[in-house]
Amino acid sequence: MHDDDIRAALQRHWAASDADDFAAEHEIYDEHAMLEYPQSGERIRGRGHIQASRMAQPDAKRFTVRRVLGTGGLWVSELEMRYGERPFRVVSIMEFDGDRVTRETQYFAEPFEPGPSRAQWVERVE
Repeated sequence: MHDDDIRAALQRHWAASDADDFAAEHEIYDEHAMLEYPQSGERIRGRGHIQASRMAQPDAKRFTVRRVLGTGGLWVSELEMRYGERPFRVVSIMEFDGDRVTRETQYFAEPFEPGPSRAQWVERVE
């Protein structure tokens, strides 16, 4: 699979995620894919379990893709996500085998104000 094809598949994946289209969102995953959330120590094995865990989330989530970088079998997506009313910055690292994700690791961070010690050098990004 070419990089342009994977980039297009990722765009479809994130658009489906934003639209709560759980079937389309999970087309990208291999049947035996693994998803890890290192901050909470969770690992979910299998496309069906990954999809079920996301369908069980109580709050709506919305995604805005900031950028997608990658080549070959390794791709990184930077996202802004709203889970209910809470904003998060998300980094998703996806490992591909052909056209399917075999492993994904997601990191979540809540926004914070710049520290006063560096404020004079900070350019605010929205």
